[in-house]
Amino acid sequence: MKEERKAHRFSRLELILGEDNISFFGDKTIMVVGLGGVGGYVVESLARCGIGRLILVDFDTVDITNINRQIIALTSTIGKYKADLLEERVKDINPSIEVVTIKKFIDKDNISELFDEHIDFVVDACDTIMTKKLIIKNCLDKNIDFITSMGTGNKLDPSKLEILDIRKTVNDPLARIMRKFVKDEHINKKVMTLCSTELPIKTHIITPGSNSFVPSSAGLLISSYIIRKFILDNKKES
Repeated sequence: MKEERKAHRFSRLELILGEDNISFFGDKTIMVVGLGGVGGYVVESLARCGIGRLILVDFDTVDITNINRQIIALTSTIGKYKADLLEERVKDINPSIEVVTIKKFIDKDNISELFDEHIDFVVDACDTIMTKKLIIKNCLDKNIDFITSMGTGNKLDPSKLEILDIRKTVNDPLARIMRKFVKDEHINKKVMTLCSTELPIKTHIITPGSNSFVPSSAGLLISSYIIRKFILDNKKES
């Protein structure tokens, strides 16, 4: 008869991944830039997978218009920093997790601050095109694994979300800009991207419409991608 292990917060995950992988995740540092509809769910999911260290980057505070889609956006959290709210939340999920918060708008003058220490994976879930380009270039230059998220606004079907190289993306205005950037910069390496193939719904205003199910699904897909990659990495190192 097999001896039952003592239950812990990651027991159910350990059943399908094994103790070795859970331990492996505990040694990993992941940086998430942008803690909105997509990034918030990335952080939530990674914390529930036992990732040992998270660097959370976002200068913004919760606005009432965030409540329809962002995991930390509540009536009681309006006006509070997203990074601080997520730090408190993930430490409640896993008190052992180490969290670093960076509450700055990232531009060319301070981008280097993000890469002052060892990082195993970077998630770009920010909205600013300039910042996305800087993150991609730095990750490629420093040989850091990363994924960049395109737009989830004005879309309704989470089943149309995919993870693929930026060059294969369609039906996304932001991805079109990023494809041109990759071409103009003569980037030959893959730029793994979360994107939707769904045609965006046309509206009469610049601000995109949003919902609770597409950005969250995008964030969970990104987390799944990272965890599956770490499992492969652990197998290679074993």
